[in-house]
Amino acid sequence: MPSTFYIRRPRPQPPRPASPRRLRSRLVTGEVSAGERRRLAGVQGHGLSTGSTGVVPRLEQLLNMDTTPYTDKVIAEYIWVGGSGIDIRSKSRTISKPVEDPSELPKWNYDGSSTGQAPGEDSEVILYPQAIFKDPFRGGNNVLVICDTYTPQGEPLPTNKRHRAAQIFSDPKVAAQVPWFGIEQEYTLLQKDVNWPLGWPVGGFPGPQGPYYCAVGADKSFGRDISDAHYKACLYAGINISGTNGEVMPGQWEYQVGPSVGIEAGDHIWISRYILERITEQAGVVLTLDPKPIQGDWNGAGCHTNYSTKTMREDGGFEEIKRAILNLSLRHDLHISAYGEGNERRLTGKHETASIGTFSWGVANRGCSIRVGRDTEAKGKGYLEDRRPASNMDPYTVTGLLAETTILWQPSLEAEALAAKKLALKV
Repeated sequence: MPSTFYIRRPRPQPPRPASPRRLRSRLVTGEVSAGERRRLAGVQGHGLSTGSTGVVPRLEQLLNMDTTPYTDKVIAEYIWVGGSGIDIRSKSRTISKPVEDPSELPKWNYDGSSTGQAPGEDSEVILYPQAIFKDPFRGGNNVLVICDTYTPQGEPLPTNKRHRAAQIFSDPKVAAQVPWFGIEQEYTLLQKDVNWPLGWPVGGFPGPQGPYYCAVGADKSFGRDISDAHYKACLYAGINISGTNGEVMPGQWEYQVGPSVGIEAGDHIWISRYILERITEQAGVVLTLDPKPIQGDWNGAGCHTNYSTKTMREDGGFEEIKRAILNLSLRHDLHISAYGEGNERRLTGKHETASIGTFSWGVANRGCSIRVGRDTEAKGKGYLEDRRPASNMDPYTVTGLLAETTILWQPSLEAEALAAKKLALKV
């Protein structure tokens, strides 16, 4: 009788559980299952309290705690612009009671030598509270505070662009024109460890542009949760956010703030940027405002600024818009120099931009320096869109300069006539 042979097959092994350290990193993005949460709850380490409710629930309980039934004190997050002119800094302070106006808040100080704004031997910089917003992260009566920066002697720092803008907007001629701004802030989301756009294969490229603008679907839209979270947080804070959409380059988004009047436009853009930085921090994603994050056949990132005055918005305002375009053409180089670092990589005359060295305008033309909408042309009144500012522009500088050039600055009649002839404008 032949012998019978049996082949012993290896028993299937369950997947190896993730390490506690890896689980903690995944908690931020919400990728941990209920079972993994229970397993992590029994792990000691990293200085986090553990117990029957688990590490994260106990942290979340503290983070989401409403302190109003127990104390009148609130937390004010003082926010300012650092030495690079684009970096946002902040620190927290306890205030004895809820506040409704920045004048109720004390001035404060920080170490300017650590932000590139003061020498080490005289490093104190003074923060002046200028605008307050509800804090969407701490909730309750807690606030976010936009501040600008001064020396102890009361002189504005060179990086304090708000001070000059406030002077322009307080000029009686400018105030009488009630300048409105609508700012379109574009930004790009990057994968944290590789600095490559969100949704792109690491070291590779997605398909060509076309399917991604305002798109839906897992293969076309990358970062919608961040965009939506930012949208709601801005509404909660009291920011005049008016919309959001996915942009032409995958991993790039845009939101719009406005219409805002005068200095408010800069305050709202800076606080919205701060909130976006905090949200991407929590999501483990990097935010960049680089105007051309990826070289090649990809759209850059701008901060198109829509602008109008009271005269432009009234009947016959199109003539005033054309006068403004004349003034803007004569100060093109000044505006370009103030419209953001690295903008020359974006303003190439391609990808819906005008060439950086040439001023142009047109109706419904997104390849011009200044675009006028069809609706404005048809109604004979409305607004203009300055398409030159880069995504990393300072909103105080751009809005203040637009008001100064179009309301306060007066060109010579000869220069105006030459510019009108060159631009084919009859005013």
